[in-house]
Amino acid sequence: MNPIRVIEGRTVVLPRENVDTDQIIPARFLKTTSKEGLGRSLFADWRYDAAGAARPDFVLNRPEAQGCQVLVAGDNFGCGSSREHAPWALVDFGIRAVVSTSLADIFRNNALKNGLLPVAVDAEAHRKLLAAPGAPVRIDLEARTVTLPDGSRVSFPLDGFARYCLMNGVDELGFLLGQQEAIARYEGSR
Repeated sequence: MNPIRVIEGRTVVLPRENVDTDQIIPARFLKTTSKEGLGRSLFADWRYDAAGAARPDFVLNRPEAQGCQVLVAGDNFGCGSSREHAPWALVDFGIRAVVSTSLADIFRNNALKNGLLPVAVDAEAHRKLLAAPGAPVRIDLEARTVTLPDGSRVSFPLDGFARYCLMNGVDELGFLLGQQEAIARYEGSR
């Protein structure tokens, strides 16, 4: 996992509410255990027609969406099943953070474990972001703040352990492996 301290980038806006993980990455793409290449299948049923051609009207297919690192999503993003492939696909596509008023708990936990920052903001900040697609934002993980396009800042909740792991580019297993000396000392003292 790549460490995250600050994410500075443009937003891409997908204002749909209740986007479930089957819409994020359809079930037919879950046959792999590799994270690589899943970005091509992100929102596949919305991005491509039945013949596999890109739909020019879908937000991620528009030229202005290229290189955007922050997805501003509608309420209750990531609901549905617990598939870990959803954050894998978002990260492989280049998304580093998803901002919404709420994110489904299982999606949120899977995102944190896979280097994708889930950011829950209040309704007013969310409205500002929805109204400014492509606008630059700054997400400071250390301060737990989002600097909006108008220069105002809003804070977002994130527990200390998840923050530590993201800032250091480790998942839970990586954190435990990093504690081997302390574990050995403890075990040796018993």
